[in-house]
Amino acid sequence: MPEWPLLRALRGGPGTRSLSLDARRLRHLPRGLGYMKGLESLSLRGNRLRRLPPDVQALTRLTVLNLGNNIFEEVPEQVKYLKSLKKLYLFGNKVTRISPETFDGLQNLVLLNLNNNQLSFLPPEIHRLENLECVSLDNNQLQCIPKEFCCLRKLRELYLSHNSITALPQEIGNLIKLKVLILSRNQIEELPHGLCKLKSLRVLDVAGNNIQVFPAAMDKLELKELYCEDNPLLEKRPIYAIQEKDILTLKEITARFILAHMKDKDLFLDRAIKQNSEVQKMLAGYRDCAHCGCGFLNMWLECVQFVAVKQETKTSRNLRLLPIRALLCSYKCFNHRDRELFGIAVP
Repeated sequence: MPEWPLLRALRGGPGTRSLSLDARRLRHLPRGLGYMKGLESLSLRGNRLRRLPPDVQALTRLTVLNLGNNIFEEVPEQVKYLKSLKKLYLFGNKVTRISPETFDGLQNLVLLNLNNNQLSFLPPEIHRLENLECVSLDNNQLQCIPKEFCCLRKLRELYLSHNSITALPQEIGNLIKLKVLILSRNQIEELPHGLCKLKSLRVLDVAGNNIQVFPAAMDKLELKELYCEDNPLLEKRPIYAIQEKDILTLKEITARFILAHMKDKDLFLDRAIKQNSEVQKMLAGYRDCAHCGCGFLNMWLECVQFVAVKQETKTSRNLRLLPIRALLCSYKCFNHRDRELFGIAVP
């Protein structure tokens, strides 16, 4: 019978740095693992492990832990004691939940791979992993992403394909270092305006969603790759439309009056607004008309502008024009709009 790699490693002394016990049908780990104080890389991929023994938490120098293709139902609590851990692989398990306490000791983690599990939500406490650079959550059951996730300011790559996500938080614009965002095969109908703040973004994949139009300023992103096939994108097919009268609510009229005077730098009005939190909250989500530039609140006409995809951008097959959302404040602006702005026809 061949000698256990763990026994051979133990004979090498506590200075052993790497150990692999991949694909050995292990249901339990052999004793003695906690004595390997110098261990920096541990791979247990392709076994039948449900949990880790308590002595694993003694491996405080461990930087890489691969638990892929086992049968864990949750992220093992022992990992929170691995203060030096930088890369954690848990792909191909049966993980349904992550305990918030798990994030307490993983401040050095830069990569987290939870592909092919059964996660339906992420705990808001994930923002504690402030050094994360790559998160991969493909093939799970996620329906949303908590806004706290967007506090991961060092994140560079985010993979969320094949989930059930319907919307992204506006705060996604806080991920200022994000370069790769993969959202293919979800149920997203509308991308948030915050997406356009991702000046470092170079790869965006939203293929196989329910997107009709992209947010305003989308064409300002310096994308190298854009994939959006299998979406019901609006097409440039002009038709005749019946215009209605602009009937604004009192709240909308008041908001537009305040916004107009704010742009005129009315100091008296500015001081009054700073003293009224309700007014600040009301005006927080205002937009600017794509034609006249005036601010408005909740009443607008949704239009679309078809922008040519940049030649240097690698895109989905046959994609030449990108439908970009543009909002107009009134039918007056609609009648005097740029001829490249089109109203959206509702079937």
